[in-house]
This record gives sequence, structure tokens and C-alpha cells, in this order.
Amino acid sequence: MPRYSTLSSIQADLRAGTTSCVALVDHYLQQIEEHQQLNAYVEVFAAEARAKAKVLDDKYQSDASSVGRLFGAVISIKDVLCYEGHGVTAASKILEGFESLFSATAVERLLAEDAIIIGRTNCDEFAMGSTNESSYYGVTKNAADPSKVPGGSSGGSAVAVQADTCLFSLGTDTGGSVRQPAAFCGVIGLKPSYGRVSRYGLLAYGSSFDQIGVFSHSVEDAALCLEIMAGSDEFDASTSTKEVPAYSQMLQFDKKSKIAYLGTALHHPSLDPEVKAQCQACIEKLKAEGHEVEEIDFDLLDYIIPAYYVLTTAEASSNLSRYDGIRYGHRSQQAENLLETYQKSRTEGFGKEVKRRIMLGTFVLSAGYYDAYYSKAQKVRRLIQQKTFEIFESYDYILMPAAPGTAWDLGTQMDDPVAMYLADIFTVQANMVGIPGISLPLGKHSNGLPIGIQFMTNRFKEAKLLAFSNYFVNKIAPIEE
Repeated sequence: MPRYSTLSSIQADLRAGTTSCVALVDHYLQQIEEHQQLNAYVEVFAAEARAKAKVLDDKYQSDASSVGRLFGAVISIKDVLCYEGHGVTAASKILEGFESLFSATAVERLLAEDAIIIGRTNCDEFAMGSTNESSYYGVTKNAADPSKVPGGSSGGSAVAVQADTCLFSLGTDTGGSVRQPAAFCGVIGLKPSYGRVSRYGLLAYGSSFDQIGVFSHSVEDAALCLEIMAGSDEFDASTSTKEVPAYSQMLQFDKKSKIAYLGTALHHPSLDPEVKAQCQACIEKLKAEGHEVEEIDFDLLDYIIPAYYVLTTAEASSNLSRYDGIRYGHRSQQAENLLETYQKSRTEGFGKEVKRRIMLGTFVLSAGYYDAYYSKAQKVRRLIQQKTFEIFESYDYILMPAAPGTAWDLGTQMDDPVAMYLADIFTVQANMVGIPGISLPLGKHSNGLPIGIQFMTNRFKEAKLLAFSNYFVNKIAPIEE
């Protein structure tokens, strides 16, 4: 079977009768088996996916017009998204064996368009990490080089697409958890605006930052997936009521743009020289095509990471208080009273990184430090938002590296959390401001690993971002197959 990179090519073959949904599912299941050592999945729904494929094939044969827009799309979902009747654990021992009673709105909307969910993917525990090494189920490995990390926290979803075990995959992005692993794995990673996609059914990490995103091989598939998932939801008051454009029908791009890049980012000491050189070469290509690309000042870059980790750990401390050994999830068998039930259940159930962030968040919210840390970080966030929105008054897009370098060796940064946190330096801005961002493959490093480039635009301008991205991967930096 060919390696499909777009749903449109799959559907063309389905119409021609050269493949079927059952054959597609069998192909992807075989790919999952062949790449089992990468540990991208925590659970595979093999029998269920085959049964759904058979139903869809029969449905198509009886009435071709009755199938949904995602007919032929075999997808996976990150293990933080609820799917009724299936496990969801956020890759944590504290939810081991837990089965969801309902489906996330995003998942429901994809299923309604006849997507087939083949499994749930590995991730950093409670989406906290940049390497996919904090999972209760063990590390996920990069398909480009299994000795390297895939990025995180949605590393399993990125590898699932990278290794051709599904057509596209849902991840979540709190500070770069879709875009950074997309860059490390050489695939496309889209984070929509905050409020564009409902967070109902997403296990929360940082509620004012989290957003469901998508990994794909093509911009057109990312656009269609977003088009279907997006929109207001009565179960999530933070979703926007703005009309959802037909993103998949708006991918034509034939104008010249004004693009800004942050001098503080491109000249940052943490940036790998080859990543910098490829970004600069990309800038020159864009200029040669008639676009205005200018360096601008952004003196707040080094404040983004500290403010982000103060705010997200505070939200995590609050959100994760519900996992207490009483209502659901892991309960310690060693506890002898109520207080010990809380203490021992959480001690046994949470991993090291999650405990670290809960303690940091509890500290910055404590009475003596609230004003010194949390309140100040909120003020910094407002300044970053104002400065970013000012940029979009004059420019269409912001260009940045998606990550400071390429994927690093497994196990090398787990003992240095600050170094791991700094890996998000170029992606966190989009989450602090609530704007959309996308990571696109830019090429290969001399070490053979993928490099990604990132573009951001103003809030709810996904149609504009996707059209430019489609132009970029076809004209400026074609994706290598």
C-alpha cells in the first residue's frame, strides 16, 4: 500500500476501488506492529477499528453520498482526550484503569464525520514535559533516530504520524506541545487560537493555555480537521462564538505578505547554528518571492518562559487537586486515615515531573508569594500580549524557529528541568497570547534530524495562516516524502 500523505488521495483510491477502509486499517495496524519499539501508543483499538472500517465500507457501497467528510481517515488521539468507553489516563499511574464516561467534543465531531480512531498515543504525564520521557508507560522514541526524544508533550501523536501508523493525530498544546514535537519529527503541527476548539473532555493542565491541535502530513488535512473540530460548545464557556470558516476551501494564496521575525529569537544564544542558517535561508527565499521580511525588536522574549512556568504550574496545582484518591483514580492501599489517603495516593500516583510542577504552583499561589510571583507573571503576560498584538498591526505573520535545535538524546535532560523548559522558548509566546501557530518541516540538519520553522498570526486568523502555510510547503520549503 502507498504511503498516503493526504486524505484526498485516500478518498480518490476509495472511489476508484483500489483500496478500502478495512485495507487502510490493516495497513496502519501493521505499521503500528512494525514500529512497536517506538512506544507511540498506550492502547490500540484494533478490533474496534476494523469493525468500524467494515461498517463504513458497507455504508459507502450502499450510498456513496452518505459517508462523512473524514471517510477514510484513520486517526489517533493523545491520551489526555476522553473517548467514551475507552481508557484515558494522561500517561499517569494515578488514572490507571480509568475508563471515560463521555467523549471530548473534538473527538465527537471527528467521529461524526466518519473518522476511525485506531488508538490512544503516549505523552508526557499530564502533558507536562518536552521529551515524552515522563510517561508512566515509558519513553516514546523518535522514528528518525530511536536514540532521540520525539519532543513533548504530544510526542506519541507526532511519532504516530511520522511513522505512518495513522493519517493524522490529535495532540494538545499548552506551551508548544504540538509544534515542538512536530518540528522534531518532521511533520506539520497546528495549534489553533485559544477558544477556537472546545476543551471539553480534555484532561486539564493549564486551563488558560491548553488547546487541542493536530499533527498531519499535509496542510489541507490540518485545515479540514480544524474546520470540523472548531466552533462554540455549550460545555466549554471559553470557546469562541465566532463563525468557523471553511478552512479546507480557503487554501489558495496569491498575495505578498509582511512577515516579522524577532531578532532576539534568531540571534538567541540557545539557537543551533544550523537551525539559524536554515531559517535565514528561508527568509531570503521569502524575500526573493516578493514578501517583506523584517527583523523587529521584542525585548520580552527572555521573560516568556519564567512567566509561563509560574502561571501554568499555578493552574496545574489547582487542576490536579481533583486527583485525591477519593473520587476516582488511584487510591493508596497503605493509608490508614483521610489525610494519609490524600498524601499517599498522590505520592504513589504522580510522577516526579508532575509533583515538581504541583509544588511550584502551590508555592507561587501561597499567601506570602502570590504577589511576588503569580500576580507579577500575569502582568508580564499582559505586556507580552500587548506587544504581540502591536506587531500584527503592521505585519501578517511572525516567523520563528519551532525549537532551538533538533531532537536530543534520550535521558540527557531529565535531570536538568530548566534546560528542558528552555526548549519551549520559541513556542510559548503563542500560548501566552492565545494566537494560532503552526510548525512546518524546513529540512534536515547535518545530523540527519528534522528541523521545523514556525509561523504565528493574529487571533482567529487560522484561514490566513493555513493558506500561507500551504503556499510555504509547496513553494518555499517542499515537504520531503
